[in-house]
Amino acid sequence: MAKQENVYWPSDEETKIVPVEIVDEIKGSMLQYSMSVLVGRAIPDVRDGLKPVHRRILYTMFENGLTPDKAYRKCADTVGSVLGRYHPHGDASVYDAMVRMAQDFSLRYPLIDGHGNFGSEDGDGPAAMRYTEARLSKISMEMLADINKDTVDFEPNFDETEKEPVVLPSRYPNLLVNGTSGIAVGMATSIPPHNLSEVIDAVKAYMLDENITTAELMRYMQGPDFPTGGIVTNKDELLSIYETGAGKIKLRGKVETEKGKNGRTNVVITEIPYTMIGANIGKFLSDVAALAESKKTTDIVDISNQSSKEGIRIVIELKKDADVDHFISMLYKKTRLEDTFGVNMLAISDGRPETLGLKQIIKANTDFQFEINRRKYERLLAKEQEKREIQEGLIKACNVIDLIIEILRGSRDRTMAKACLVDGVTEGIKFKTKQASVMAAQLCFTENQANAILDMRLYKLIGLEIEALIKEHEETIANIYRYEDILERKSAMAQVIINELDALKKEYSQKRRTVIDNCEEVVFEEKKIEEAPAYCLIDRFGYTRCVDVATFERNQEAAFAENRFVFLVKNTGRICLFTNTGQLYTVKVSDLPFGKFRDKAIPLDNVSNFDSTREQLLLAVGQSDLNLYRLLFVTKQGMTKMVDGGEFDVMKRTVAATKLQEGDEVANVCVYQDQKYIILQSKDGFFLRFEVEEIPEKKKNAVGVRGMKLSDGDEIEAVFYTRPGDETSVEYKSRTLVLNQLKLAHRDSKGTKVRA
Repeated sequence: MAKQENVYWPSDEETKIVPVEIVDEIKGSMLQYSMSVLVGRAIPDVRDGLKPVHRRILYTMFENGLTPDKAYRKCADTVGSVLGRYHPHGDASVYDAMVRMAQDFSLRYPLIDGHGNFGSEDGDGPAAMRYTEARLSKISMEMLADINKDTVDFEPNFDETEKEPVVLPSRYPNLLVNGTSGIAVGMATSIPPHNLSEVIDAVKAYMLDENITTAELMRYMQGPDFPTGGIVTNKDELLSIYETGAGKIKLRGKVETEKGKNGRTNVVITEIPYTMIGANIGKFLSDVAALAESKKTTDIVDISNQSSKEGIRIVIELKKDADVDHFISMLYKKTRLEDTFGVNMLAISDGRPETLGLKQIIKANTDFQFEINRRKYERLLAKEQEKREIQEGLIKACNVIDLIIEILRGSRDRTMAKACLVDGVTEGIKFKTKQASVMAAQLCFTENQANAILDMRLYKLIGLEIEALIKEHEETIANIYRYEDILERKSAMAQVIINELDALKKEYSQKRRTVIDNCEEVVFEEKKIEEAPAYCLIDRFGYTRCVDVATFERNQEAAFAENRFVFLVKNTGRICLFTNTGQLYTVKVSDLPFGKFRDKAIPLDNVSNFDSTREQLLLAVGQSDLNLYRLLFVTKQGMTKMVDGGEFDVMKRTVAATKLQEGDEVANVCVYQDQKYIILQSKDGFFLRFEVEEIPEKKKNAVGVRGMKLSDGDEIEAVFYTRPGDETSVEYKSRTLVLNQLKLAHRDSKGTKVRA
């Protein structure tokens, strides 16, 4: 028998499976994930106003020595350092965050000084990180000041090889100054930027009176100050927004007028809403062009974007007789030149996300300032106390220098000499006199003092050096008294913080860019278009355009020859498109190009929900004509019905024109006028001719009645309509069939088989 190996078998207790409700497990896991995204990525800290990626970028650049007084360095180098040390995510996210901190149109006070192409307000992207360079901006140093003085806590990085700051010791409320935006799991933050000088004044007012109200704080801080300028139009609503931390700020671009060429007027946009930064400027230009193309306005002659690094300048040239005020009102109403900025002042406070009002943010920042200054001055006090200890030891040593020299000469080693200086141990030391030994035993220096004495150089015994030491000691004592006063009295520390804030204000003060006002709601009434008839032309490829009646009459023959559908419409009305899928699509005539006969047409797909790739157009007709007639529907499964045209007088872009059975589709739609007979042709060669009057009128959402009996696998292939006396004929399998000569039958019969 083979020897059995020792195998460990887990006990029943160890292998016990604990049942868990899946709902509870998902809730717990989702909550953990949500909090990790909130705290670790998307939501800024109320203390420094930064997300982790921004904080790590600034700290890495500080570690690498990329201060404002140093040369620029490639952004690729900085991104690599951030990824390797603190932020193990994609390089694109790090570079994007870095770029935004360098854009003066994204941040009110950029934290990074970029050199190279960092994008534009127009939506132009930045150059690749290998081409751009960057260093810290001057104001970012105010966020990193005293970081090496134990002012903030540090924590291990992702692999515990480095230490990174939990928060930066920002000297000003960066959360308010630069604002932020971010989307997390179930939460989002959106905080507008503000003027630094105003924010500092508000913080000082709070420090002087902690019972100050939000309304009183807003005497100092008027409201947002966006880097793109613009006008805030709802001043009276700002108080509620800043009290609750949520609301909507109404923004409006700044528009000016100037004289153009040939007596024309130019509308010039010099400032845009903050929400238009980036691709939205291009969308704005497209929207303005669309107003001209859709005939919403006929005043536009030309549009040009003359924006540069100096600022925004979009010029719209108008006709001589244009109503400028009406046009500007239309821009505000029909484009994003007037927009809203959604405010949700969500930030991480005490480790959890919280929506904060203005006063709460200022309080949190003020408490943080007191905390970092407390830690700073505790460290400074400790250093000064250590310095005082050394200075007092050296001064004392200078007074008994002869005795100390005797101790040093009489000692075998440093340890013996130090023991004598600290503990008064004289055993083994050779003294010249008994009195010297007694005096040496009474010195009682501290260990630090003893080390300083033993390390002291002889030139320190020069008279001037001793005087400098005494003066330095007096300064140290003064610093200690000052630091102790700051730490003991809150008012003293508050004054220190206020002094720092005043210095910041003096250094970085800028004029307000955004105007805060109460503006009247823009009133815009569309000019009524004079109703006139026109002809709509749709070719076999689905391209459409409109021409006036005179143009149509001059080109009538070509119009019918070149187009599949030609019908009369009103320029204020709609056209209806019926497809084989049973759908009805409506299109405003005003959305169609209107001009000369040979002008460029546009696909129906571009102006409606019709998709030419998956459905076929069966009928196109003016909506106003439908009210006068009825429509005939025939499906491939042989179902027929008559529907009153008034049922299709709808405003929706897409509605169901008819109800279809499974697997069925519409074979034919026809406007019923005076047709007498209907002829149904099946794929198997059956022809059924009966009177149209046999088809009952139904609602559009009805399936209808059977028009023709079909065999399995057979379906309706073609539908014809005739009147009495018509000699209409069709070719079928080499035979010519006169339709009115086919046997007259009744609805719901099989019809006649036509053989070749």
